[in-house]
Amino acid sequence: QVQLVESGGALVQAGGSLRLSCAASGRTFSSYAMGWFRQAPGKEREFVCAITWSGSSTNYVDSVKGRFTISRDNAKNTVYLQMGSLKPEDTAVYYCAAGWYIHAQSPSLYPYWGQGTQVTVSS
Repeated sequence: QVQLVESGGALVQAGGSLRLSCAASGRTFSSYAMGWFRQAPGKEREFVCAITWSGSSTNYVDSVKGRFTISRDNAKNTVYLQMGSLKPEDTAVYYCAAGWYIHAQSPSLYPYWGQGTQVTVSS
């Protein structure tokens, strides 16, 4: 089992950058693939990106390709989401989640979740 805590959310202007962090507790962190999801008001939670347990492979939703980068540091039990060229439509609560398959985009396939961090992009 793993516990997850996100941080780094903020208000940022369009075109700006932000880095989110997700700190994990538990000795099994490096066993899991890690994903980032987001949920905007009135919308369903959607997949953003994911990374394998080793960090060797990643998967991104088309809308963030080339702008967002997911990475992880297993020695620090932390996964990161570097976001650039931010747009107002990126505004959402961002969640990290632990699972097993980086191509799994359904939230139901990730058993462990953080509490979320708010990202607001102003135009």
